[in-house]
Amino acid sequence: MTGGKALISVRPMTHRAPADTIDDLDRRVIAALQLNGRAPWSAVARWVGTSETTAQRRYKALRERGVLRVVGSLELDRTREGSSMLVRVQARPGRGLDLADQLAVSPDVRFLAVVTGAADLIVDFVARDNEEMMRMLFTDLPGADLITSTEAVAVIRAFTSASMWDTGLLPAEAAADLRPATLASSCDRADWDQAPKALTGLEQEVAAALKEDGRAQVSTLARHLGHTESGVARAMDRLISRGILQFRTLVEPTLLGYDAEFMVWLSIEPDRLDAAGRQLARHPGTKFLGAATGRFNLVGHMVLPRRTDLLRYTSDVIGALPGLIASDVTLHLATLKYSWHRMVRPV
Repeated sequence: MTGGKALISVRPMTHRAPADTIDDLDRRVIAALQLNGRAPWSAVARWVGTSETTAQRRYKALRERGVLRVVGSLELDRTREGSSMLVRVQARPGRGLDLADQLAVSPDVRFLAVVTGAADLIVDFVARDNEEMMRMLFTDLPGADLITSTEAVAVIRAFTSASMWDTGLLPAEAAADLRPATLASSCDRADWDQAPKALTGLEQEVAAALKEDGRAQVSTLARHLGHTESGVARAMDRLISRGILQFRTLVEPTLLGYDAEFMVWLSIEPDRLDAAGRQLARHPGTKFLGAATGRFNLVGHMVLPRRTDLLRYTSDVIGALPGLIASDVTLHLATLKYSWHRMVRPV
């Protein structure tokens, strides 16, 4: 790893899919799949205004170009499959992309962005337990010689997740029709503080396969995993009905008309944290929002149509939060990894 030749460089991602190579129909297909990555093609076609065949063909073309990917995503706080640690990283001057190269190939990194502001990189590490997390952060941290400082915050509760985000490109009724009834806002869950439950072996296998292709058919999964179709279907249904398995549509926000992607790091008075989290989770630009430990106890991943919108956002949205003590914004220059996967970025 240290020699560099074995690394998969992040820099070829500057070879991008031009934003004007997708049209409004492509965007509507993406928007429908964002509401439900496993929505039946008949329902997708109804809301995007085309035939099932055309909707499927558009999806296949976008996926083959690497512009779009539907993946299954486990809600970690509801399982024993791991926990998340968001790390703000400062790199040695001029070495930020070299560091990103090394972090991007780590199987422990779920999300990675190159940003501006008080940090150079934002990294989401996922570990099974505290011992593994200590190894990642203090013993085997990739590119440690290129790092000048880190600040880690543990995500302890999600107010909303990327699976719940609505692009706003389809009518509000589309969400009610396309989304599974089991997909509820994280902050509205009655069981959010209950102890996580371990997955069965088959459930783990199904979740791992859907992490690669969230639209894989049950017959394909059964054949690949060596289990019966009925067993795989039951395992998937259990995960979905319990809200443990959700489906994300990975796509660059720029392709959907959101040119500003950023993270907010907020210090909120402890007794106002729940109220502030619920209020910010309702904003249409909030993709993810979680309560966390450390000096920033509310952390969010956001999008807005333009960078100029940040001025009003910071004053009218962040400034209006109850109990706000301090805030910081890290603006994304490039998001290199979403939900374990690296995507083709638009121009």
